[in-house]
Amino acid sequence: MLETILNDAQVRMKKSVANFEQDLTKIRTGRAHASLLDHVEVEYYGSMVPLSQAANVSVADHRTLMIQIWEKDMVKVIEKALINSDLGITPNTAGQNIHINLPPLTEERRKDMVKIVRAEGEQAKVAVRNIRRDSNQNIKQLVTDKEISEDDERRAEAEVQKLTDKYIAEIDALLDEKEKELMEM
Repeated sequence: MLETILNDAQVRMKKSVANFEQDLTKIRTGRAHASLLDHVEVEYYGSMVPLSQAANVSVADHRTLMIQIWEKDMVKVIEKALINSDLGITPNTAGQNIHINLPPLTEERRKDMVKIVRAEGEQAKVAVRNIRRDSNQNIKQLVTDKEISEDDERRAEAEVQKLTDKYIAEIDALLDEKEKELMEM
């Protein structure tokens, strides 16, 4: 029973870290990378699909993304999706290709981005701590139901705390890496 609670906590904490890592890829660092557009969705024959399923996204140079659209009818749809995205970018269309020039980040914008990254990191840490709380409540319920002893409870709670510390350290490492990336010119 305890093993199930610990395994569940570990799986959920891993997912929280993975979600945080995914959120970090959406935050622009001044260099162009194709994953910047991963979350942009376009309407493709009546359903919303990721941009990568309607076009090829590549890096032309360190400040330019190039989108090669497979179908001519999709040019306007993709252009509209890019304009409406939360990235604040302006696409330049040339036939079936769209170029996106990423302007260099100003010092003020870099600091704003760091604040956003820290807020995202804090949300990820809160998620991990909530998982710890849920796991500890489940362990206490086992003690109340007389399924485990109080010694087992203390050992299990210590194990949950070790998991929590491990995943919060991973979040901190990802945060530090992204902050350094954002602040380098």
